[in-house]
Amino acid sequence: MAEAATHNGLAAFGEGRQRVLIEHVTPQVDAGHYPIKRVVGDLVTVEADIFADGHDVLAAVLRVRGPADQSWHEMPMTLLGNDHWRGVFSVETIGTYTYTLVAWIDRFATWEHQLHKRVEAGQEVQVDLLIGAALVDEAAAHAPDPVAATLHGFAAALRAGDAEAAFTPELARLMSLHLPRQFATAFERELHVTVDRPLARFSAWYELFPRSAALEPGKHGTFMDVIARLPYVAELGFDILYLPPIHPIGRQFRKGKNNSVTALPGEPGSPWAIGGPEGGHKAIHPELGTLEDFHELVAAARSYGLELALDIAFQCSPDHPYVREHPEWFRARPDGTIQYAENPPKKYQDIYPFDFETSDWQGLWYELKSVFEYWIAQGVTVFRVDNPHTKSFRFWEWCIGSLKRDHPELIFLSEAFTRPRVTYNLAKLGFTQSYTYFTWRTQRWELAEYLLELTQTEIKDYFGPNFWPNTPDILTPQFYPGHRSVFLTRVAMAATMMASWGMYGPVYELMQHVPAQGREEYLNNEKYEIRHWDLDDPNSLRTFIARLNQIRKTNLPLQRNANVRVHPVDRNFALNEQLFAYSKTTDNATHIILVVVNLDPEQVQSGWVQVPVDEWHLGATYLAHDLLRNERYVWQGEYNYVSLDPATMPVHIFRLERQEELPR
Repeated sequence: MAEAATHNGLAAFGEGRQRVLIEHVTPQVDAGHYPIKRVVGDLVTVEADIFADGHDVLAAVLRVRGPADQSWHEMPMTLLGNDHWRGVFSVETIGTYTYTLVAWIDRFATWEHQLHKRVEAGQEVQVDLLIGAALVDEAAAHAPDPVAATLHGFAAALRAGDAEAAFTPELARLMSLHLPRQFATAFERELHVTVDRPLARFSAWYELFPRSAALEPGKHGTFMDVIARLPYVAELGFDILYLPPIHPIGRQFRKGKNNSVTALPGEPGSPWAIGGPEGGHKAIHPELGTLEDFHELVAAARSYGLELALDIAFQCSPDHPYVREHPEWFRARPDGTIQYAENPPKKYQDIYPFDFETSDWQGLWYELKSVFEYWIAQGVTVFRVDNPHTKSFRFWEWCIGSLKRDHPELIFLSEAFTRPRVTYNLAKLGFTQSYTYFTWRTQRWELAEYLLELTQTEIKDYFGPNFWPNTPDILTPQFYPGHRSVFLTRVAMAATMMASWGMYGPVYELMQHVPAQGREEYLNNEKYEIRHWDLDDPNSLRTFIARLNQIRKTNLPLQRNANVRVHPVDRNFALNEQLFAYSKTTDNATHIILVVVNLDPEQVQSGWVQVPVDEWHLGATYLAHDLLRNERYVWQGEYNYVSLDPATMPVHIFRLERQEELPR
């Protein structure tokens, strides 16, 4: 009985001769429950603490399986010191990669290490050579014939007393390949990487309302009008043209101008009040055009290097076919009416939210997923999702996971202006990018803190920030005075702090800034009326925005969120809180971008910006090339003077170049 109990107790330990431990593996998200995220061409650096009892030499490999691989590929890991190891692999195709680690006692390397010490000490090693010969013979038994013959030759040399043969690099290489890994330890889980196309990380979004794209004031715009607008959007340098919902708009409780609860005759209503007699989420507003017109728009956008992004808003007007056909998908009130959407004090009587606790939740899930599938079939691969934080987390994990298994090229932008944990969780569940709190960060300290949070914590492995200075719903107070410098600095920071950014136009480049009474949104908002915009307004920021996007496309550090740092700018031996300086570099700092922004919309601000010249190997003299104004300054040493006037140009975007790069 005692022996049985002992045996049963040992069984819980598995293979007791596995002596190697693998701990603190990075990167992984929530203990591997969610994948990390990368884009095609990235290197994934995996680190771990790997150790064992005693003084034996260890070996470790990184095992990787790509989307189409049937078996593992192995890359050796390197000991960095203090039991900390690193391995690297590249991701070359979109889809899901899997990785894990295996480590073991390297019997040959341990033997070789001990033999080397004995030889140096002048000790007798004949028995040690026989032990090594047996190891080599063991490896030969597991090697193909030509290699086995070579190994047997090494074994014979060792038996003959040739200690030098033990230290031959070729023998070490062959032994690492063919000596069986006794009692190897595999990491306890397989980890995953979602690999997206490069547009998932580096993108510039431009939002416009199709119904406001008509050439003539007072007319309802069409898809053909949007096609005519494409050269303008391409000229600005954007990659993605995002359209608010293009579906029929409900009649009941239709909102009027400036969110009036009663619409006047002829007022178009909010595009987010989806659904009418013409159809719902798979239908097109008849005044925008036909499905054939939409196909023509998708194709035309691609000819200009643009991808079309559609808004997916899972909510319904009271006139949506779903309300009639599936009343069980909505929450009924005691008086028999359906609960409309609310975000007190805001009320959206023209919108019914779905009830994700409905008894027919499976039917609802499949139908909502089919909305994505319908528009994917029409050529759309980029989606902006409205208020995903008000829908079931489990739904998003299932829906996005299912869609990306069949269409790994898809990109999902989350409009989740909510609590940080909710926002970040949506990213873990599958959203590629997300709106952020950038527009509410206005002080130097909070901009710096937020930039470092997004780029230097574990968030960077799964969260794709997209900085927007404005949206149709958001006009923050810094814009209310209408300072041109604020429009310049906010758009410059959005475009350079993050690899992905977006803006709602043409209201931004035309510097619209009058808020609705008591709300952080625009007066005479396009959400409730058709507007006409003068794109040729001489005060437009179109040239500046086009230059920003050109700078982004020709400077690699701005295409990633890596290697970010914040720099102090001193004035009179104290930090100047009105000057915000930050840099982004390539991994080896061969390409350095330094941005300095004057946050004061009225006063000239100056100071001495600190540059890590030794770390960046810039030398005693180097060039600061202002890419916005195409001006060059020769800088020296660690501190250099900058001065920015909001009345002229409140931003520097410098490319720092070493002395050997200076023009002669």
